[in-house]
Amino acid sequence: MPDRGRLVYVGNVIVDLVMQIDAIPEPGGDTLAHASMHTAGGGFNTMIAAARDGADVVFTGQYGTGPFGSTVRAALADSGFDVVQAGIADVDSGYCVALVDASTERTFVTSVGAEGMLTADDLARVTMRANDIVFVSGYSLAHPSNAAAIPGWLESIPGNVRVVLDPSPLIGELDADVRERVLRRTDILTLNAREAQILSGGREKSAATERLSSMIRVGGSVIVRDGERGALLARAGTAAVTIPAIEVTAVDSNGAGDAHGGVLTAALLRGAALPDAVRRANFAAALAVTQVGPSTSPTATQIDAALADAPRSQGRL
Repeated sequence: MPDRGRLVYVGNVIVDLVMQIDAIPEPGGDTLAHASMHTAGGGFNTMIAAARDGADVVFTGQYGTGPFGSTVRAALADSGFDVVQAGIADVDSGYCVALVDASTERTFVTSVGAEGMLTADDLARVTMRANDIVFVSGYSLAHPSNAAAIPGWLESIPGNVRVVLDPSPLIGELDADVRERVLRRTDILTLNAREAQILSGGREKSAATERLSSMIRVGGSVIVRDGERGALLARAGTAAVTIPAIEVTAVDSNGAGDAHGGVLTAALLRGAALPDAVRRANFAAALAVTQVGPSTSPTATQIDAALADAPRSQGRL
């Protein structure tokens, strides 16, 4: 029986300090959170989403030692992931303050730690298998050491290995050469509508997908996630199509993109066609925003139930 492959995650695991607030205060102002949590986050959420949907996961990133590093290490130890790196002894892991306001929108401020110290030697420890899918997070590309190591490693892996890139909200701030090299090795580019507009030079969704398709590997696909409207999928040589989601009452949008990326990749690893994988990921992201917290991706059973209950208008593509 052929190897189904694994999700090989190239990104960061940090600590999320999540605070639920009514509104972002004005400069110099203050506000009280009505709820908060402290948890492993960042790329951990994408990997957990994939694992809950049945994927085997390999984590390639670095992490540290200290108060935040202890949270990261404990989460990784409990995850069941194949953790490639031993961690860095004298630097703590970073953390992110995530402010979630009453509209469910989230605002991030991140302090970088050991996760920003990935090297080419670290990535050389990663052993690829047939049918693996590499998932690259743009957050990792924002750090100089990681940005120096990742493009060359991607260019060195076998050409038949698919690469999924989620460029993150920092896409406009990444080094142009790093961004272009990674895009040229990307088979599936998945990003939200705001990020698509930034990367495409301000184009609207339909025009943006055409522009983005020209920036990635020949024959690749672009997924523009658009919240409750689902996602726009553009594949080489075909017209872009809208793949629907389901209507839900959102309480926290933090982690929706992570749920989408993890479940998308898990479905592809099982051999799902790309439109079906996107539809499954749309449903997972919709279910995730009905829960408070950054790591709320549903289980495979929950996604299956939502798909089975979907109205005919959202039927199989």
